Amino acid sequence: MPSLRHEAFLELFRNRPALAAELLRDALGVEVPAYAEARAESAELTQVVPTEYRADLVVQLWEDTPRFAIVVEVQLSPDEEKRYTWPVYLTHLRARWRCPTVLLVVAPDGPVARWGGQPTELGHPGFVLRPCVAGPDRIPVITRPEQAREAVELAVLSAMAHGQGEKGAAIAGAVLPGLVGVDDERARFYFDLVVSSLNDAARTALEALMRSGTYEYQSEFARRYLAQGRQEGRQEGRQEGRQEGRQEGRQEGEVIALLKVLEARGLQVDAQARQRIASCTDLEQLERWLLKALSVRSVRELFEPA
Repeated sequence: MPSLRHEAFLELFRNRPALAAELLRDALGVEVPAYAEARAESAELTQVVPTEYRADLVVQLWEDTPRFAIVVEVQLSPDEEKRYTWPVYLTHLRARWRCPTVLLVVAPDGPVARWGGQPTELGHPGFVLRPCVAGPDRIPVITRPEQAREAVELAVLSAMAHGQGEKGAAIAGAVLPGLVGVDDERARFYFDLVVSSLNDAARTALEALMRSGTYEYQSEFARRYLAQGRQEGRQEGRQEGRQEGRQEGRQEGEVIALLKVLEARGLQVDAQARQRIASCTDLEQLERWLLKALSVRSVRELFEPA
């Protein structure tokens, strides 16, 4: 039975079928024809083959008629049985829809991606299947909020593939503003996927960022969640004996968030840098530092002019 993580990957493609075409074209360099619509079709291959053959997901690119078909297979571990079923998926759909058909294997783990990319010899001379594999080296690292806004599902996929690495916090920080305009149910689902994909340091940095006032969100889900986080940040500031008050509390929350992000990312904050951060009363400056803290390589770089 497919795992919850397996299904989570597929849900991104169900919500945005064009993601399959975009990965093929932009990440893997596969020529994809122009199309008017991308559709997620039934993955049951029951017309002329046994019912046990079921692809994870099939995406059809339409321009009046089917122009291109993409079989999307999520692989979280090697499965030698796929060497026999993948060719069936492709040849059946090609015959059924009379259009070019491509296999896209989504494998966020490096060794699994290398396994998935191995060619399969079918026996007939020259008849070799070489899967198109979107592994961690091909799934883009999305660290800019404008990128996430344009392609939320791709940004979530980026977090799921790279959240355990050093860019995890920066990716998560980009996804958050990308959730603006996403309906509450999807926003909650995507947020959970991102958080569950992060390493401990990145998760701590994300929590600190959410306690700050850096981002403003439109969805009811985000407002509720972030309001709780910001209140916690203000309470932490008050517990440390700083002045209370709305503006002061927000500044204190930003300082605490910034220091936690730097600590979570393993960056050494010396006494001088800590004092400079703690004594800053410019809220906009603190917010700029907080965003930079997600990706800088040192505290010294944090203070360098943009």
